[in-house]
Amino acid sequence: MLRRLHPDQPESFAFTEANQTWAEAQIRKYPEGRQASAIIPLLWRAQEQEGWLTRPAIEGVAEMLQMPYIRALEVATFYFMFQLQPVGSVAHVQICGTLSCMICGAEDLMAVCKEKIAAAPHQLSDDGKFSWEEVECLGACANAPMAQIGKDYYEDLTTESLSRLLDEMAEGNVPAPGPQNGRYASEPGSGLTSLTAHGEDRVPANASVTLATDIGDTLKRIDGTEVPFRAPWDRRADEPAGPETPGDAVEEQAPGAQPERDDDSPGQPVDVVNQPIAERVPASAEAEEATGGDEGTVGPTPEVEPERMDAPRDDQADDLTQIRGVGPGIAGQLNELGIYHFSQIGAWGAEEIAWIDARLSFRGRVERDQWVEQAQMLMKGESPE
Repeated sequence: MLRRLHPDQPESFAFTEANQTWAEAQIRKYPEGRQASAIIPLLWRAQEQEGWLTRPAIEGVAEMLQMPYIRALEVATFYFMFQLQPVGSVAHVQICGTLSCMICGAEDLMAVCKEKIAAAPHQLSDDGKFSWEEVECLGACANAPMAQIGKDYYEDLTTESLSRLLDEMAEGNVPAPGPQNGRYASEPGSGLTSLTAHGEDRVPANASVTLATDIGDTLKRIDGTEVPFRAPWDRRADEPAGPETPGDAVEEQAPGAQPERDDDSPGQPVDVVNQPIAERVPASAEAEEATGGDEGTVGPTPEVEPERMDAPRDDQADDLTQIRGVGPGIAGQLNELGIYHFSQIGAWGAEEIAWIDARLSFRGRVERDQWVEQAQMLMKGESPE
């Protein structure tokens, strides 16, 4: 396929201040003279900012990396992940057309796109909200036919489910990604025949879907608010160790961290967003109802309400986002529950953690990311890093 730059181009391009800081941090990953190695992430960030990859953006990135324009253009035109023409403001739909998906109905899905979006690939819909194209294998053959919409996979599609997804997205909703036929991941469609005990205590969605919805990395274009912005590789040797304060360092998500996004950002299930935190049904209550509360039944950890406060001490709350795994959205939810200080979190035991887990609609994160231990370190002035 011949890939050319779109004939209509903006006059200029400039990263936003936040994206400029992020881009400069990526460049510093590489040795002096090797900054061109950052070409793909910088082009991707430019595309996320603008929606598509413009000529001024390609040239602007080339200038940042001190490389000839043609070298950046070669990368941009080689990889199909880069869109060289305007795409839908809501989503660009990529239908997998390789063997597994094709024999399972990919052509029917493309017919839906032609009907609901545009007659030809890479054309905008009449309202400008959608565009589509056929792509090569996306690697989810067990869940064929499937499509990548935005940055996530919608699998086990039918013409009816794809049509419904597009209608919901057009209305401003973000349907949960992943299998659309009730499957958890890529297990047999008829159900598990081995490892049948697997998943008895699993989260409602598989790891990929859970992470995507947690940080809002679905339809929404990346703007830097999804995860705390840090760059541990960029720490200067002469900087004192200790908790970082906002603005001290550029950021990227630390390994193992899964920070939460703001409550009102796209991708979070509507029923979770709209339901008051304190009224959410604890998971242990559901489990107790399922077992009938029989004595001797091994159930979840009992819940004990932790220390809660009507307001922070001296009207000065601790910056809970210093705990790895706590983003601005989670910090706000903790404040809503009356949790303002490291000392409160540092005092939690298993029963208090169970109470928090149930009301924040996720399980295991407090222990997995060691919030208690991190809070205790921060109380001593030590850095969790």
